[in-house]
Amino acid sequence: MSSNQWHTPVPNPAGHSFPLWLSIALFSLTGCGHADNAAVLRLVDLFTEDMVRNTPTKIARGGETDAWNFAEPPEAPRASPTLGWKAGAGVSGLRVRDGRLTGRTTAATPILYLERTAGLDNADVLHAIEVRARASEGENLMAHVQGAGDLDFEAMAGRMRRMSQPWQFTTPLVPGDDPQTITLRTSRSIRMSGIHKIFIRPTDAKGAQFEIESVRLISRQQHLARIPSGVGWQGLGEIYHESLVSRAPESIEMEAGLPARAWLDLHVGTVNDSPVTFTVRLGEPGSKAAGGTVLLQRTVTTPDRWEATPIDLSAHGGSTVTLSLSLSAAEPGALGFWGTAAIRTREGQSPRATQPLSADLGAGNRAPQGVILVVADTLRRDHLNPWGHGRQTVPALAGLASEGALFLDNISQASWTKASVPAILSSLYPSSSRVKQTADRLPAAATTLAEVYREAGYATVSYASNQFTGKFTNLHQGFEELHERASFPNDSFAGMYRSKTARDCVDRAADWIEAHRDEPFFVFLHVLDPHSPFEPRRPYSTVWSGAAGRDEFDKSVEQVRKAIAVSNMKAQVTPTADEVRESGIDRDAFLSYTKGWYDGSILGMDAEIARLMERLGGLGLADKTLLAFTSDHGEGFQEHNYMWHGQTIYGEMINVPLMFHGPAFLPGGLVIGETVQNIDIFPTLLDLSRLPIPGNIQGQSLLPLMAAARGSGEGADVGAAAESRGWKRRGAFSEKNLARQSGGPTPETESFSVVHGGWKLIHNTVRTDEGPEFELFDHGNDPLDSNNLASRRPEVLDVMKKRLEETRDYAKAAALPEAGSTEGMSAEELQRLRSLGYIQ
Repeated sequence: MSSNQWHTPVPNPAGHSFPLWLSIALFSLTGCGHADNAAVLRLVDLFTEDMVRNTPTKIARGGETDAWNFAEPPEAPRASPTLGWKAGAGVSGLRVRDGRLTGRTTAATPILYLERTAGLDNADVLHAIEVRARASEGENLMAHVQGAGDLDFEAMAGRMRRMSQPWQFTTPLVPGDDPQTITLRTSRSIRMSGIHKIFIRPTDAKGAQFEIESVRLISRQQHLARIPSGVGWQGLGEIYHESLVSRAPESIEMEAGLPARAWLDLHVGTVNDSPVTFTVRLGEPGSKAAGGTVLLQRTVTTPDRWEATPIDLSAHGGSTVTLSLSLSAAEPGALGFWGTAAIRTREGQSPRATQPLSADLGAGNRAPQGVILVVADTLRRDHLNPWGHGRQTVPALAGLASEGALFLDNISQASWTKASVPAILSSLYPSSSRVKQTADRLPAAATTLAEVYREAGYATVSYASNQFTGKFTNLHQGFEELHERASFPNDSFAGMYRSKTARDCVDRAADWIEAHRDEPFFVFLHVLDPHSPFEPRRPYSTVWSGAAGRDEFDKSVEQVRKAIAVSNMKAQVTPTADEVRESGIDRDAFLSYTKGWYDGSILGMDAEIARLMERLGGLGLADKTLLAFTSDHGEGFQEHNYMWHGQTIYGEMINVPLMFHGPAFLPGGLVIGETVQNIDIFPTLLDLSRLPIPGNIQGQSLLPLMAAARGSGEGADVGAAAESRGWKRRGAFSEKNLARQSGGPTPETESFSVVHGGWKLIHNTVRTDEGPEFELFDHGNDPLDSNNLASRRPEVLDVMKKRLEETRDYAKAAALPEAGSTEGMSAEELQRLRSLGYIQ
């Protein structure tokens, strides 16, 4: 697919269009907005198999695979014929017959297990579990691994009954007489050394016969030893890069035309314990670069760690050269990763605008060089002073908002991170993106904001403070580099501040921006600071929750823990109102101290954002960077019984902040009361960047509202004025889908809401109590949804019902193909998406 085809609509059976992304832009970026001064040549896009030289004939296979093959007799004469596998629950007649482990399921939640005793010193990461098996009935096969701990099959079976995706690994099963080789993978990183127990659910049908020929644990090194050299999405220390993979003594040679002031953005690393030397050479076109000029020679002796190795190519600008990336090591087949290998140019200019704005903002015709999207986890807007909070929780953000555009009524599309962040990054409702449950992944058919920026020549990086915002949800799609939550220090002060990530995120992001200060860049910064545990770092821990009251608060915490039923909520100390009453503690004092910590965490986050802006100023990027700030969802403080989030879509859960800052690109002092939603951020950033907006997204640019607000008088109807500029008043839609987690922090309910024309309607389609089916609220005067007016305003209720039904039908009809769907993809597209991990 050519570089300007990322927005080409491809129809699907659901009746909507979606982009079929495959970024192979090479060096020419025509049609992408501002190609002539934003060009980048990514070596992963240039790579072809015939570029590999000197492939070793024998390579190390990464150690022995942990395997249980029932077709082979046990090595020890007295070893169990089941090779240590036992029936845990829901299985009868387990035995080995004709080289297969056989049995019958007596429940829909059958469990086989093995306690692993060997290989516990292997620090490598688990890549996959491979099972060769068959079952007479059923739809799914599942697997799960566990560290040291007791076996509780009753609890495991209960979780399987209550949850849609209860285990780490699951895959569809085709019942029948023929065995299948099934590969189960998870996006979570699991160390082989931490796997003490393995569980297999051979089918999900009661009364089924099953046979298992073999079970294998495949480590990352074993997997990599078996794949061809080439493009991959590789992680070291939980930092991931688009990469080229090669093996000693291989070299990868390719021709490239170098722009003026070119440099090679490069990171190198290995998974091998023994030294591996990375060498980059440059030669004349058509020649073998192996004999050319050595630009880099770096020997890596520490495995599982990236080393930044930028190379200045400016002396060769304007010429076509042959680049050689070669590996050498004492052991043939030693692996090396060439991460984010991209030739960029240090032009030091903002991209030239070639796409018109959707509305005139009177701010010139310059596009931002840098775009930063900050998403603060668990941040309700009524705890921020620009939105009316009495405490000065965000002095830095308040100052930025006064210089930019502040949106007073922004709505999140879901009340938990897993569903809400994909909505931000894809501009799709959860029902359309299909990301609604814990194990869901964003389909590769979606176009992400990062993909659009990547294709336009921007360097792209993501800092994911929660596993839901990284590769576990397929949200690495379009990023050249991703820092997963597990890559951050395991909490600076003995684990007290494990939810306070803004400091580490800003440290890394600021250094990355400095390295890319001369080219366009897009940074996704997801910080966790407002999330529980709420206790902030010092000195913010005592700003609004004094040290004098700490002892009494600690006593209340220990008392209320005993009344909390759900283990996760017990650990987070987020009780329901009912549990607080049962505990007998002083509810007002407990919530007051907790909110003081919550606000202190917000203040600590604000200080880090101020530090980021300070760093941008020092780099000369302050007037070249566009900043957007929002949250994925809010937090309950028992306004509707709950603490935590995800249980409902009341105002405390989905009313979130939104602001944009960039004095060179948009006017300042804009305060806009029109209802908007998080899916509008995607097109707004692209609009301000002068990039074409994909036609398949569901949000709309906010520039017409900004243009209407510019110079408007107090009390003006900005929304009405914006309609002549293309704005559509269509309502903000949110979803709380079935979680299938009975007894967990999220109730087994389903609700949908729409905010429109100053009203909010919630339709509770699945309820667990006698609560109302419909709830109607005066959104402007009752933002926390405390007074249900459904029975008193039937005429409004009827109008809002119709609008909600239309919006929900639209979101469902626009659903993308399943995450693993390959519909409409060529073999080349499919291979590339698999190599980058977008399709399993």
